[in-house]
Amino acid sequence: MATTVKYDIAAIKEEVRQLVEKGLIDRQQPIYALCKYIPGRGWVCVELELEENDFLLRDRIIDLLSKEKWQED
Repeated sequence: MATTVKYDIAAIKEEVRQLVEKGLIDRQQPIYALCKYIPGRGWVCVELELEENDFLLRDRIIDLLSKEKWQED
């Protein structure tokens, strides 16, 4: 029995936040850059979820990071 991973928009945003914090992706890269970090079958689900939430693959990663917390120096 195969396990299906549900990619909802909140989970996608959290994954993106973690990838940015680790320095694996940059805020200015297109959302399409995420495909390197999401397994092939899952990517189709991610694309559909992004589309349903009005995101395009050419949009920037920063668009998924709607509310970032900034620490003052």
